[in-house]
Amino acid sequence: MAEQAVDRQEQEYPENHRQQPAAQKEKKPKKKISGDQWVALGFLAPSFILVLIFVYGFIGWTGWVSVSNWNTLVPDFSFAGLKNYIYLFNDYRFQADLRNTVFFTILFIGLVIVMGLGLSILIDQKLKGESLFRNIFLFPMALSFVVTGVVWQWLLNPSTGYNQFLALFGIQPKWYTDTNILAGFEWGSIEFGLPVAIIAVVIAAVWQMTGFSLAMYLAGLRGIPDELREAARMDGASEFQIYKKVILPMLMPITVSVIIIMAHISLKIFDLIYAMTGSGANFVTDVPGVYMFETTFRGNYYANGAAIAIIMLLLVAVFIVPYLLANRRSDG
Repeated sequence: MAEQAVDRQEQEYPENHRQQPAAQKEKKPKKKISGDQWVALGFLAPSFILVLIFVYGFIGWTGWVSVSNWNTLVPDFSFAGLKNYIYLFNDYRFQADLRNTVFFTILFIGLVIVMGLGLSILIDQKLKGESLFRNIFLFPMALSFVVTGVVWQWLLNPSTGYNQFLALFGIQPKWYTDTNILAGFEWGSIEFGLPVAIIAVVIAAVWQMTGFSLAMYLAGLRGIPDELREAARMDGASEFQIYKKVILPMLMPITVSVIIIMAHISLKIFDLIYAMTGSGANFVTDVPGVYMFETTFRGNYYANGAAIAIIMLLLVAVFIVPYLLANRRSDG
């Protein structure tokens, strides 16, 4: 009976039985790794192992310490759950740090984009001495944030620097020593609003990083063909409309890149503020990076310091991960 059934299937669907052996023979051969690929893997392996250990391994270690009871000189790795995180979000200083980070990030990114774009548009007008202006604006990037912090601490000192000139006009701002909060309202245990003192830190940070956005935007402007501008002019568009309708939309990928990079810098800022103002009176210029340093290496509260580090990592990931995923989709 089985043989009759097979014969019947062969008669009804003869093409299937003719193609089956051919399909079985058409197995794709396995790709062999070439010699050049083995060499490439050999060079990449040490870096991969080091990154795996000293980046991701230490992130995992920091995460474990953050949920432990290690808040003394004696290590204590017993599990504490989310106790350290709950403590931080109820802590007055950490709430002030989050407030300061929010306003610092908004002002820093906004001013860097506006000033970098504006300066790049001016330099793009084929001015004489263009290279001189470009080098002047790029020079601050050659300095470290520590040097910038020390210099601007002196320049904005209430009793020296710019204030000696402003005093001639009866203006004597307190700069980074001011403890006032603009447009504040109660939020938890702090007053949520713009700390006046953080403006001084923003000025120093913008002065140093504007050159980066200037270089990015200038490269983008030089990459836009002149034919597009000429075509827009022939259609009757004004220069303002050309920038609004043609140039700025084409610079949008650069704007996104600048936002991501500046957000990464602002969310983990430490050296500039530590050298310039420290935590400030009533923590008006304090940020999570400074709090983490003092908590871990001065107070020996290692679990609390690790919890601050993990929160900073998550804040940075909020900006970085969507950007990387979007780039991966566009590449795919």
